[in-house]
Amino acid sequence: MSTAETFEQLSGGRLWSLLSWQQLAEFWARLDRGAGWYLYAVGEPPPVAPANAGEVDAFVARIDELLRREHLHDYCGIVYADDLEQPRLVKIYDPNNLGSSCGTGKHPHPPGWIMSRLPPTELARPGPLPESRKRWWRALFAR
Repeated sequence: MSTAETFEQLSGGRLWSLLSWQQLAEFWARLDRGAGWYLYAVGEPPPVAPANAGEVDAFVARIDELLRREHLHDYCGIVYADDLEQPRLVKIYDPNNLGSSCGTGKHPHPPGWIMSRLPPTELARPGPLPESRKRWWRALFAR
């Protein structure tokens, strides 16, 4: 990762889709939980510090469960990464608020969640974050 690279450059760059549920499972298994991931729910304030490995592990388990429960298709296709082997950025689209996850159009729909190795900057949502998603997100890190 270039030291001059910004979150905006990384986020706006080329991403690869995890098309199948099997690809997603293999991706999660390869993901280094202790790599210094910032976990960001778009619509909440961006994190100021990376999550610890336990928080990343809990997030991966819970987001995988949510995606499989709510994205009622025989394929995934709503998780994207900049590199499928050694990712620095992962965008996860909310199954209940997909918009156009392929990012086409003048104003692409933001993902629901972002995992980034760089501190994220705040992204605008087209509307408020639903209360159910706020509760889900906040319950992840309740101590």
